[in-house]
Amino acid sequence: MVYFTSMKTKIIFSVIFVILVSAAIILLYKTRSGRPEIKNGRASLASRKREWGKLEKAIGKKVTGFKGTVGIVIKDLDTGREIAFNKNTLMPSASLVKIPIMLSCFYAAQDGKIGLKDIVSLKSSERVAGSKVLGNMPSGSRFTVEELFDPMITQSDNAAANALIDVLGFDTLNGYFKKMGLRNTNIARHMMDFKEREEGEENYTSTADMAYLLEKLYRKQFLNREVSDRCLSLLGGQKINDRIPRKLPRDGVFVAHKTGLERHVCHDVGIVYTQTGNFLICVLVKHDSKLARPAKKFISNIALLTYNYYRGLSK
Repeated sequence: MVYFTSMKTKIIFSVIFVILVSAAIILLYKTRSGRPEIKNGRASLASRKREWGKLEKAIGKKVTGFKGTVGIVIKDLDTGREIAFNKNTLMPSASLVKIPIMLSCFYAAQDGKIGLKDIVSLKSSERVAGSKVLGNMPSGSRFTVEELFDPMITQSDNAAANALIDVLGFDTLNGYFKKMGLRNTNIARHMMDFKEREEGEENYTSTADMAYLLEKLYRKQFLNREVSDRCLSLLGGQKINDRIPRKLPRDGVFVAHKTGLERHVCHDVGIVYTQTGNFLICVLVKHDSKLARPAKKFISNIALLTYNYYRGLSK
């Protein structure tokens, strides 16, 4: 009996010994094999930081050479690294204001002030230029609130935006803009109301505000994940692609964005998803040119420069 007990004890101690030795070997292997990876990781981070600095200088040269006022925020959504020029400068928002209008509707629905299924009748005063979808529809045409989001965002339909402005009203919209955390964004007039514009009533925003909203959506932090995803999906369906996506490859790249265009104003803000990293890009331009073409080209060049940085990460 003593013999078997002794044998059992020896076996138990042997098993424990084997386990401890095995664990030590595994730990030693991981420690040794991990060292080169850490070293390479540091080298990679240093290289990435160096290339980001080169990107910032290249964009700075583009900004200096452009005839007009430019606001830019470019942010690496993995590291939080940011490039910014005039990010808090006030700019006429043009159609960029349609993003916070959409978000305000979701806020109002959550607060019980409106329902997304509420019926909206199109007024004749709301049918203005730049309404590719609703412009030819007769006054009195009926839509739900949420049916107006798609034309307003994906085709920048001004009639859809004006209808939603009338649903909530200027005071309510401005209240929600502040509730969202926007510091430089307001709404003072309807879309394409140039009479009000000439009298000094203007809708303003800043690159910083647009970047803030887009990152909220990207992080799924606007109200909840479902609403954030829904808004990103609408931005991803954008039909006007002559700025940020213009020079980017179609394969392996996805852009969720919103444009803005009025006299002497040309913008595009969005999130670019690539295989080597995602980045936020907001470029707002105020120019004196009669044509928007130089501003559009400027925006597409900034987007391409930034994309080339991410493409370089795969090499």
